[in-house]
Amino acid sequence: MFFMLARAKRFYPFLISLSFVLGLLPFSFYEACLAQSLSLYTPYTKVSVPPGESIEYSIDLINNSNAIKTSDITVVDLPKDWTYDLKSGNWDIVQLSVLPKEKKNLTLKVNVPAKVDKGAFRFQVQARGYSSLPLTVLVSEQGTYKTGFSSDQRNMEGAANSLFTFNSTLRNQTAENQVYALTAQAPPGWNVAFKVNGKQISSVDMVAGQTQNVTVEIDPPDEMKAGAYKIPVLARTANTSANLEFEVVIKGSYKMELSTPSGLLSTKVTAGDDKRIQLALKNTGSADLQNIEMKFSAPTNWDVVFEPAKIPLLRPGATLDVFATIKADKKAIAGDYVTDLEAKTPEISSKASFRVSVETSLLWGWVGILIIIGALGSVYYLIRKYGRR
Repeated sequence: MFFMLARAKRFYPFLISLSFVLGLLPFSFYEACLAQSLSLYTPYTKVSVPPGESIEYSIDLINNSNAIKTSDITVVDLPKDWTYDLKSGNWDIVQLSVLPKEKKNLTLKVNVPAKVDKGAFRFQVQARGYSSLPLTVLVSEQGTYKTGFSSDQRNMEGAANSLFTFNSTLRNQTAENQVYALTAQAPPGWNVAFKVNGKQISSVDMVAGQTQNVTVEIDPPDEMKAGAYKIPVLARTANTSANLEFEVVIKGSYKMELSTPSGLLSTKVTAGDDKRIQLALKNTGSADLQNIEMKFSAPTNWDVVFEPAKIPLLRPGATLDVFATIKADKKAIAGDYVTDLEAKTPEISSKASFRVSVETSLLWGWVGILIIIGALGSVYYLIRKYGRR
């Protein structure tokens, strides 16, 4: 008996260790079962975004057990100044309950601040007591608290009487909502208009992180001299501002005047005949006029022939004589008619409206007189011949 007890003493340390392991096994096994019974899943475990962006995760809470499971849902280890919204359906979620072998979907929206360092940021979504879902956000660039104002095209060239339209992008890269006042520093006589979605505005209300397209329309005076003009544009709030500079290159203005040397815009013509009129075409702008075509609009069966019908070039301040031959319809009755004569280029046109008085032909007047004389002669002859009877 003593021998058996002595041998048993040698196994005491082993038996104590075995008892300790067997005592812990049920607790570890229980924890493993809990973790497997309720799990969190999303395919987007690591995403890359710029500062000021919002990330929306779709997460499933899956019940793998044969019993209803309920757990508190929390977001832990979120970086400082980051915010989030946790919803299921239209409700803010604190706790979810899931039927056996089913899943519930929840939406996590994480807002990355505009002022943030570049790098990797990690946090977790937890189903408390059951499961943890680790998530990583890679911020792609260094964040700043500022406003961005940019345009892909900031230089345009055209005539002084053209409308210069620029497309720009305004970015609220701050962490707060902003109301931007839009102003321009243009020379006297210039008009600058700001438009959003086709509507003219003087300010724009933008939430944090929002980007807004702004159309800038610049209208210089029609008589503006040729040259390059810079137009600074400013988007400003009480806390932040950004400026953008556009350049408008004026190459002259397109203007011309079609009239007659005397200024008289009326004439007379006999039906069936034509009348040659001298016109004066003047370039009253500051840019060359090219490829000028002479056109007309006249009553039916009338015709107008121009000499010349096309003018290749007319310099600023120059005047050119153009002759128009107006031919009236031979059946036109006496009266006043309007014939429009027009000089036209791709950029501009000028029109002169002529009042043309149509007179009947003298030949028909003499024919009428001869008919009357013949009729009177016939009456005289009849009186002479039969009057005595």
